[in-house]
Amino acid sequence: MDKPPVKMMDPTLAEMGSHLSDAMKILESGKLESEQGKERRKLSWKDIPGPLQGDGQDVVSILQLVQNLMHGDDDKQGHRRMQYVGEQGHMALLGHSLAAYISVLERERLRKLTTRILSDTTLWLCRLFRYENGSAYYHEDDREGLVKVCRLAINTHYEDYATEGFTLLSSKHPVIYQSAACRPGLGQHLCSQLGLSMSSLCIVPCNTMFGSLHQMDVALLDKLIKDDSESGKLPLLLIANAGTPGAGHTDKLSRLKELCVQYNMWLHVEGVNLATLVLGQVSSTVTAATKCDSMTLTPGPWLGLPAVPAVTLYRHEDPALSLTAGLTSSQPVEKLRALPLWLSLQYLGHDGILQRIKHASQLSLQLLEHLKTLASIKTSDILDSEVSLIEALRMVEDELNSPVVVFRFSQDNSAPSSGGSVEGYLAGERDILDALNRWLGEQLAQQVPLSGVDVVELEDEGTCVRFSPLMTAAALGTQENDVAALVEKLGEMIPVLSCTLCFRQDFKDEVLQQASLSYIEDQSWPGLGGVRYEPRTTDLDEDKRQHWVEKINSDLLKKLMELDTDLYFSDGPEFCEEKNCIFIGMATEDLDVAELVETIVSIGRDIEESGKLFENMMEVVRRGIQEAEQQLQKANEEKLMEEGVLRQIPLVGSVLNWFSPVQASVKGKTFNLAEGCLDSTEPVYSIKAQMNKEASLDSPKSVTKRFPGQKLFRRHGAGSDSVSDTSSVSQLEESFRETAPVQASDAEEAEVPKEHHVHIVEETALSDQRVPDGQETECVNTLR
Repeated sequence: MDKPPVKMMDPTLAEMGSHLSDAMKILESGKLESEQGKERRKLSWKDIPGPLQGDGQDVVSILQLVQNLMHGDDDKQGHRRMQYVGEQGHMALLGHSLAAYISVLERERLRKLTTRILSDTTLWLCRLFRYENGSAYYHEDDREGLVKVCRLAINTHYEDYATEGFTLLSSKHPVIYQSAACRPGLGQHLCSQLGLSMSSLCIVPCNTMFGSLHQMDVALLDKLIKDDSESGKLPLLLIANAGTPGAGHTDKLSRLKELCVQYNMWLHVEGVNLATLVLGQVSSTVTAATKCDSMTLTPGPWLGLPAVPAVTLYRHEDPALSLTAGLTSSQPVEKLRALPLWLSLQYLGHDGILQRIKHASQLSLQLLEHLKTLASIKTSDILDSEVSLIEALRMVEDELNSPVVVFRFSQDNSAPSSGGSVEGYLAGERDILDALNRWLGEQLAQQVPLSGVDVVELEDEGTCVRFSPLMTAAALGTQENDVAALVEKLGEMIPVLSCTLCFRQDFKDEVLQQASLSYIEDQSWPGLGGVRYEPRTTDLDEDKRQHWVEKINSDLLKKLMELDTDLYFSDGPEFCEEKNCIFIGMATEDLDVAELVETIVSIGRDIEESGKLFENMMEVVRRGIQEAEQQLQKANEEKLMEEGVLRQIPLVGSVLNWFSPVQASVKGKTFNLAEGCLDSTEPVYSIKAQMNKEASLDSPKSVTKRFPGQKLFRRHGAGSDSVSDTSSVSQLEESFRETAPVQASDAEEAEVPKEHHVHIVEETALSDQRVPDGQETECVNTLR
């Protein structure tokens, strides 16, 4: 059998593929620039930008510069790729290089090539997503396709629009209908691009009685369309969702299509659930999207293809109107937008595309099954009203087939954990739960980054955690073990959330019982809450008091952060209205709230007293210095009177002192910080200083007893049958209590020997004595 002839590849194409491979290796290697390159670049900066000097830069140097700009300082922390780029991603990147190369071909050859690429890609997409007899428009901005489709609908309904322009719209005002669950800003962008007023946009509310809370209310939409038609307006276009941006729910597309046919409206569908159309088994709600007039697809994130365009599939019989609306172009270069997608789809094949969409759907199903077993996790809305069996089955079908999983922590108030209470907690519970769920989503995204979870704000449910693998799994390379790790971390955080939710009220009650603390009510803080230490000083003006409060709470926060505890202390959220506060983070089950509050009060009181002592000492020292200056001046005057004027003359004074020396007594002085005055020194004060030092060593401060390894603010044996710290004592202490049954206040005095007791009395008796001149250094500890 003869071998097929080997075709020679274009050398330019081969070189382009080689350069792309080398460039990707350099950009992904994370290697630092050589020292020679840095030195050469440093010396080249003169009058013009350095890279433009001389003969230019080589390819490696330019790519190295790009690599440095991409990663910045990440090399110091270890290189991490922002997105997983597989072989299919390299094909998409190669498509952009090929598009630039193909654009230089001669016009006729370029036209044939672009027509082939465009027709192949359009046919493949229509077959993959079950959209028969459709055309395709490729665009970079995923909203641009909707703008062109809306312009096509305007040209279809207004026959003379191409010649008359916007004057036709004033006679019969067009109306665009959009679900309230659509992505924010879509309708505004559409009106601004088309030159329509905001009155042309009609927001349709979602269901309030039946079905999902994120589905468009079909009955209300019907009423709105009737009212607009009767008032002389033209219902133009309806934007529906096959997977809302927030919760991933799908509108009732079959019923919406019937309304659009009835009122001659254009139906446009978009959403992440459209990706499931490539699967063998698709829910009936999503399958109805194949009957719409147009749909926007985003295969880039679905398949993990970087920099590929979005695609809008549409059906229309008049190619001239499509050309007028901008959906088709006669420029061959614009048709090359489909080239990266054309290459990538061929590289993946049908099995590769199917495998990626199916893998993302299985990840969602895996997470949903695990979430059903976790307590305090809510995955679907609990309806208060009664619904029919068929409607309930449809809701279950939508939830199980949606590749978007949205969950939220919501603890049952009737079953608080041990050690806490939820009485009086219903006020503001929604905001507090939102804060806790925001913290939960941020922690899960940080600890399990490959899961791709994020935080989403829903109008009815509040803050939730969203898992949308179709948008993230292909880029991040999410696998089943990542979902398992996500569930494991979630199981570890649920007890923390429950305990924090229950201990918030206990913490508030403990703080309100302290006169020196004020409770800070901030329901957006994910933790126990906030406090402020209020000093007891009342003789300061408002400015000085605010400065004093700021200093005390700042020092208090530093002290608390230095403690050996698992609690998180902070100065509060970035945009917190309250200032000079201390916020406490999440709590665990064994937290001793009373001890925590007492510790805050104790440390704050110590800081306040030390601050007062410092202020008083400054005033005492100032007065003492003034008094010392006066006494020194007085001593100099007395010396002058005693020695005479002649002795002050340098030459005469020396002669007089030699013949008749002056016997002047040296008077030692000491400065008493406690009284703020100057006193004479006496030798006996050294004895007192020595005895005070011994007394201070004999009476150490008491330290709270803790078990080895036990951190602060922990209740030993919380949630178990073990005894508390206060009831566990040693056998020596028990025997001592049996032989000497004295009260705690008398026990310490009873243990002191008689000689030592007399020694302390003698020490107290000498408390008023002073240190003699020259021995002040021996009494430093006493002065302090």
